[in-house]
Amino acid sequence: MLDASVLLAWLQQEPGGAEVEEMLDGGIFTAANWSEVLQKVRQHGGDPDQVSVLLRSLGLDVADVTRADGEYAARLWDSMNPLSLGDRLCLAVAHRLQLPAVTAESRWIGADLDIDIQLIR
Repeated sequence: MLDASVLLAWLQQEPGGAEVEEMLDGGIFTAANWSEVLQKVRQHGGDPDQVSVLLRSLGLDVADVTRADGEYAARLWDSMNPLSLGDRLCLAVAHRLQLPAVTAESRWIGADLDIDIQLIR
């Protein structure tokens, strides 16, 4: 389960982004993270439709978010380490699918989670 930060690191050739390339074929994102990536592309003047076509051609899959995922994500919120909704949904779907969650967000490590977290940097 890949977080938006992972795909953005790859797209923007940031540190850790090179590691991501091998994860793209067969990688899974939530619909929320997919939207977040395309919004960031648009925010920085890119064409989200073109990037969407590129990402789909790489073999990425988008997982739907269920009501149970939303409930799990709500329970992950913590005022001492407030993760974004997109982050929490990524973690919730990773939990449901029993997959490691891959991110560039080091603050995920400080969260009390029963999910395997893998950092790219």
